[in-house]
Amino acid sequence: MARGTVRWFAMAAGLAIHAASGSTALAQAPAVVAPPHVSPEVLADRRVAFRIFAPKATDVTLRGDWMDTPAPLTLVKRADGLWEGTTEALVADFYSYSFTVDGVRTLDPKNALIKQGIASVENMFLVPGAEAAFEATATVPHGEIRAVWYPSSTLGEQRRMHVYTPPGYDGGTSRYPVLYLLHGGGDDDTGWSTIGRAGFIVDNLLASGKIRPLVVVMPNGSLPRPAGFPTTTPGAAPTPDVLAAGLALQDRFVSELMNDVVPFVERQFRVGARPDQRAIAGLSMGGGQTQRVLATRPESFAYVATWSAGVNPAATAFFEERSGALLKQPAKINATAKVVSLVVGDKDFTLAGTKNLDDILTRHGVTHTLQLTGGGHTWINWRQYLRDYLQVVFK
Repeated sequence: MARGTVRWFAMAAGLAIHAASGSTALAQAPAVVAPPHVSPEVLADRRVAFRIFAPKATDVTLRGDWMDTPAPLTLVKRADGLWEGTTEALVADFYSYSFTVDGVRTLDPKNALIKQGIASVENMFLVPGAEAAFEATATVPHGEIRAVWYPSSTLGEQRRMHVYTPPGYDGGTSRYPVLYLLHGGGDDDTGWSTIGRAGFIVDNLLASGKIRPLVVVMPNGSLPRPAGFPTTTPGAAPTPDVLAAGLALQDRFVSELMNDVVPFVERQFRVGARPDQRAIAGLSMGGGQTQRVLATRPESFAYVATWSAGVNPAATAFFEERSGALLKQPAKINATAKVVSLVVGDKDFTLAGTKNLDDILTRHGVTHTLQLTGGGHTWINWRQYLRDYLQVVFK
């Protein structure tokens, strides 16, 4: 055999031995495989089982928006590394949740249904049943939800909103009344079209003949905060600089809404521009923004709803001093506004502030209603508030 041939066989043999030893080394580190599992699993009795594979974890808990107490659901670890936990029976509804694994908040990797926001993301799931029929994906004509980009002169950037148009919109010529629907803190313009189920709620009400066709505009109310934005300790009375900074941010939102969002919508969509063709509603942070729109532009909307938002009793004087357009002209407001509605749950942490806002409006002669419901500061309530509000606007 020639010397070059011998050298080639020796090199090949060495490579084969090296490859074999590498394969052996890899085989000695078996892959960690999760046991087959489903999460979440809605059981026949409406209990819900959650599972996550975390073999090296020492503590796994779960928080969901159906929980009334601070205590989370503690999951139990099986011998194969799968953690499991099961809720009590839940009322039929849409819910959101997230896991915490050894102190780190995380999504459920088995559930691709996601609620996003600017502060966090969560999973969602449905417990089907009659109570959730108003928000279900029913066999009815469906409208369309569009992601729409527009130039914001207020913020100097491109911004996005979501817009619902009713069934038949593209093939018609009719103009529609319009609802500007505001989300809460930590969310963005996707909130109402995902966990809020706004499109399906409107679809189902339209199919049942309970409301008129309308356009729903869902802007992004989460504006960038300036550097050094002051904060306050939870439970403490807001300081003057906190109040002033919060008011400035609300005023910036009003500018964005009235100078950018509304004009863009009225140019690009077939919607009415009179006050009696416009409604506005907001939850939590969006409720505060709605209040500011009412306080500074009370002639703009004939239908106004604030959900889970009010005025901190410690900030009453500050609010009254800076809401002159609303509080000093109650007769003018009462002539324009057909509905001014406050709604809050009896377990909502904004209950005291909402009652205080009710007192302020009553003292100044602004016609309005206050509705107390069950429940807390959750989408479980806000979806129902939207369903009910849609049935009183544009009558």
